[in-house]
Amino acid sequence: MKTIKQQVEYLRDFVVDAKNELFDRLILERTQYVTIVLEDLYQSHNQSAVMRSADCFGIQDVHLIENRNAYDTSSTVSQGAREWLSLFRHREEENNTQPTIDTLRAQGYRIIATTPHTGDVFIDQLDLNKGKMAFFFGTELTGLSPTVIAQADEFVKVPMVGFTESLNVSVCAAIVMYSVTQRLRQSDLDWHLPEKRKYEVLFEWYKNTIKASEEILERFNRSSS
Repeated sequence: MKTIKQQVEYLRDFVVDAKNELFDRLILERTQYVTIVLEDLYQSHNQSAVMRSADCFGIQDVHLIENRNAYDTSSTVSQGAREWLSLFRHREEENNTQPTIDTLRAQGYRIIATTPHTGDVFIDQLDLNKGKMAFFFGTELTGLSPTVIAQADEFVKVPMVGFTESLNVSVCAAIVMYSVTQRLRQSDLDWHLPEKRKYEVLFEWYKNTIKASEEILERFNRSSS
């Protein structure tokens, strides 16, 4: 079988130049230095809003913890965004929060709990130089689980000066993503996708764009090198 890079280069011929140029430009703006984790969100429109924000701010990876509430794959609301994101669904166990934390820690992520009820730092004061960041957002009614709160490496909150004590989860996530990605792009940190990961993401983008991509790739992979 051809390498992913070879397959991507082949698929480029089935897409108009303007789309290729768009992919070339946007892949340079993608990052996995930041990832978003949604723990058991109930409202599908909140999940969709977070996904749209992640795409808009160039965050490639979104993790979905499905304990009591499952992600609705049949919903068309988030379809436009999820075609461009890498979604990781955690749903194999009765409580999937701990395995998700363990997986992200093994990948070098700091576990960061977003909650207005701690005395830690505001989002614009978070130290970006300490390494990759996984921001956890909790369910609409009760917030993050005790597991996340107990094991978080850091806590962040969004500055608020009104009578309301908390923001809608999708609004909070959008503010966090905007703040962090803007600061990353102004920093000297290497927040871009590694070369191998770029081609993996591009491969999915092209497959989602081209009709009959599976058949096209099957013929290409059968052909001689």
